[in-house]
Amino acid sequence: MRGLLAGCLLLAGCGGETGKLGNEVQETAPVDDGKADCAIGADAGWARDCLIERGGEMLTIRHPDGGFRRFRVLADGRGLEAADGAEMARLQIVETGLVEIRIGGDRYRLPVKVAGSAP
Repeated sequence: MRGLLAGCLLLAGCGGETGKLGNEVQETAPVDDGKADCAIGADAGWARDCLIERGGEMLTIRHPDGGFRRFRVLADGRGLEAADGAEMARLQIVETGLVEIRIGGDRYRLPVKVAGSAP
C-alpha cells in the first residue's frame, strides 16, 4: 500500500521492551533485539516472538510457526508495501514512534522515526 502515512517514516530497530521493577512496569527505550511484537491470526494476542530480517529494501518478518511476511521498504520514506501476494498492507501510527502493520489477519508493531523529527 502506497502513501498511507503522513510524513516520512524510517524503520528504527525492531521494537520496544518492557521491564519490571518490583510491582511496577517500567517502559524502556526501544531495543534492537531482532524481534517485533506481533499477533498472528485474527484473534491472536500480542507477543514479542516474530523475528525481523532486513536486507536492502526488503524487510522479512518471520512467525514462530515458520510462516513469514515480506515487505518492501519504500525508498521515498512513505513506509512499507507488501512484497508478495495480493493482500495489501495497512499502516497506522499507534503511538509516537510506533507503527502497526496489518495484513490479512496478522498484525505487527515496529518502531519508526518520523524523518525530520528530533532524535
